[in-house]
Amino acid sequence: MKMSRLVAFSSSLLLGAVLALTGAATANAAQSVQAVDYVALGDSYSSGVGSGSYDSASGDCKRSTKAYPALWVAANSPSSFGFTACSGARTGDVKANQLGPLGASTDLVSISIGGNDAGFSDVMTTCVLQSEATCLSRIATARSYVDTTLPGNLDSVYSAIRTKAPSAHVVVLGYPRFYKIGGSCAVGLSDKVRTAINGAADYLNTATAKRAADHGFTFVDVAGKFAGHEICSGSAWLHSLNWLNIGESYHPTAAGQSGGYLPGLDSVA
Repeated sequence: MKMSRLVAFSSSLLLGAVLALTGAATANAAQSVQAVDYVALGDSYSSGVGSGSYDSASGDCKRSTKAYPALWVAANSPSSFGFTACSGARTGDVKANQLGPLGASTDLVSISIGGNDAGFSDVMTTCVLQSEATCLSRIATARSYVDTTLPGNLDSVYSAIRTKAPSAHVVVLGYPRFYKIGGSCAVGLSDKVRTAINGAADYLNTATAKRAADHGFTFVDVAGKFAGHEICSGSAWLHSLNWLNIGESYHPTAAGQSGGYLPGLDSVA
């Protein structure tokens, strides 16, 4: 066989082997995702409040087909999916009402929790309706709660998850910063207050990340993924104050779920 033909033949064999290996790897990856038993826990940021398309059967929990857990399932077709995240949930609610689908076969768990424990709704109500000084005082109270009480609450719910799903990869997702400082908002809260609210979100995320790490869970900080899409950015992935549907205020839009939270889960799931 001439050298040129030998080289061509060898190259053909090598290419065929590479394609075969690539195809096998792709098939194995698809099979591994499809074999996953996935459970989505948490609060309104995980149930999808603000993104619309709510499942009527979920009632006040407002679980949405546009929430990041549902979007991940639509893209990956796991073997099973338990979706118990619920609007307004605190750590105690997760333990009492959401852990039913977990079991020894659960492979993947996602959760966002802690914002309601720390008084997220009351902070925003206070800051919108009362003075700047009262707002800043309420934020300080929330930060104190994050220091003193929230870590124990998180430990309790994380331990409960691990007990029920001992082999699961648990992904804890944080919260975005709400505001672009110096952005396009001409009215509303002062930039001093907006900065304090953003700082409180960072403070909560830092505390949550530490508790997640101490339990061997993976923390995903979504603040960077929402950068450039905060309220006052001109391209917000978060609802501002919505008097017509007050419950959706300061929650991710459908774009926030698909562009902010879903890539966060994708990056580690």
